[in-house]
Amino acid sequence: MNRNNNSKKNNSKITSPMITALYCRLSLEDGKDNESMSISNQKLLLKDYAEKNGMFNCEFYVDDGFTGRNFVEVR
Repeated sequence: MNRNNNSKKNNSKITSPMITALYCRLSLEDGKDNESMSISNQKLLLKDYAEKNGMFNCEFYVDDGFTGRNFVEVR
């Protein structure tokens, strides 16, 4: 009798679809408009790149109003 085959393990896992996180951050050139132009452009570029590279189920994470310069101070 082969002891390795005495019990069968269920190796199937329940998985949820992967999320593609797309991160956008304010550019200093945009000022304080509602949604800055750079954020809108970044969303378009990132979504296009993701789709062309087989990445779907995208979610945007946006720091509109926080630049790289004030990121540490604000957080």
